[in-house]
Amino acid sequence: MTEDVASRAGGRRLVAGVAWNALGRGLPLLLALALTPVLVGQLGLERWGLFTLALALVGVFGMLDLGVGPALTRALSERIGSGRREGEGELVASALAALVGSSALFAGLAWVGIRPLVERLLNVPPGLVEEAVGAMRVLVAAAPLVVANAALWGVLAAHQRFRVANLVTIPVSVFYYLGPVLVLLVWNSLIGAMLALVGCRLANTVSYALLVRPLLPGLSWRSVRLAPVVPLLRFGGWMTFASAVTQALLYADRFLIGALLTLEAVAFYATPLDLVIRFWILPVAVAQALLPALASSFRLLPTETVALVRKATLLIAAIVLPAAVVLVALAKPGLRLWLGAEFAEGGAAVLRILGVGILFNCVAFAPGSLIEAVGRPDLTARFALAQALVFVPLSALLLLAIGIEGAAIAWSLRAAADCAGRAVLAASVYPAASSTLRALAAPVGAAGAGLAAASSMPSVGAALGVGMACLGLFAALGWRTLAADERAAFAAALRSPGTLLRR
Repeated sequence: MTEDVASRAGGRRLVAGVAWNALGRGLPLLLALALTPVLVGQLGLERWGLFTLALALVGVFGMLDLGVGPALTRALSERIGSGRREGEGELVASALAALVGSSALFAGLAWVGIRPLVERLLNVPPGLVEEAVGAMRVLVAAAPLVVANAALWGVLAAHQRFRVANLVTIPVSVFYYLGPVLVLLVWNSLIGAMLALVGCRLANTVSYALLVRPLLPGLSWRSVRLAPVVPLLRFGGWMTFASAVTQALLYADRFLIGALLTLEAVAFYATPLDLVIRFWILPVAVAQALLPALASSFRLLPTETVALVRKATLLIAAIVLPAAVVLVALAKPGLRLWLGAEFAEGGAAVLRILGVGILFNCVAFAPGSLIEAVGRPDLTARFALAQALVFVPLSALLLLAIGIEGAAIAWSLRAAADCAGRAVLAASVYPAASSTLRALAAPVGAAGAGLAAASSMPSVGAALGVGMACLGLFAALGWRTLAADERAAFAAALRSPGTLLRR
């Protein structure tokens, strides 16, 4: 059994999972970046603002999985690691039935509430009201598909089937971005664009179901019972609460801007935010591969568990930091090249500020995965609530005081606080990792401070210079956190690029 756990927690399997997850998200992202100017041109600023708000609803749907997706990953990973495989089909079938039923109920209630949201809370021009209502209602109907996909992915992640899962996800994700463009060529309506998105969600559900079926021979709707779901709901309830608060924190500023300012301001803020959130490709890829490994190893192999957390943290920071430096330094010329002068003037300052916060936002995924793996999502949920009580009012105040740049400052401050808080919580629930997490604070903190300094530079050259110094300081401090054998292995890998690629 220990050998199997060691294999599941091995660095090679983790890196393979991360690589496939990053590829599955990265290729569609490149297409999304290329197609964003096309969509903005097809829709116009006001309808593009509505489009971003509608996509925010999809993010809210993520909380409707009741935390069962990650809970399934953790529960099945523990079963696989210990050799207890009986009852897996019954567990998954029961979880899917509960999720589809509850999300369908939510979709019905949300269908009714869309019209008051559009007519009373958002500053939607009268001529766009009916189109906005219809488009958001179409997207709401996809709620059961979103949560079913989350649960099915949880099963595939527990079995570490990242390669096949991403091979079927990539073409579906490509059409998730290409579909609206093609539909708008023949039907210039937000409703048509949303129908394309729902079709992609349905294709994703079918492909995941076909992959999961061979892994669970006992999967049958006849085996649906409430009892197997109760432990998942107990664990997932806290994850649901944390997810709900996190999604609210992530998207509240957009709705605040829409209510207090204009849809044009939403576009100037939401587009840079959507761009930096694309950086989640890496930490999500790491977290998806990390959770099943940690859930299998944290009881039996504490040394390997701590090493996984250290490597994951440094990997995320090492890849996100250079991209963040470029984003901060080239915010204005980059936006001008991508979306034109109007977006460059309206959103460059926002992008520079968010470029600092995204580093902390991404790094927080590593200690967050450890907290979930040891079974304490309640700590993350309580901490997320504390953040909401502080940062939502702060965001509103800064928004009223200095505009959309104030909302960006609040977002980045919250990201830094979330990263530090999760590290403290992870150390408290898994003391074996406390010294490593304390040591990691130096390189991550220095990287964030260097990014903040670069964002305040008056020219692109000065910002790039400060950013390069920041990278050097991070590398020096990060090297000191590595164990002796890790330094030796990394140094040997640098001398042999083939070895580095294999690692």
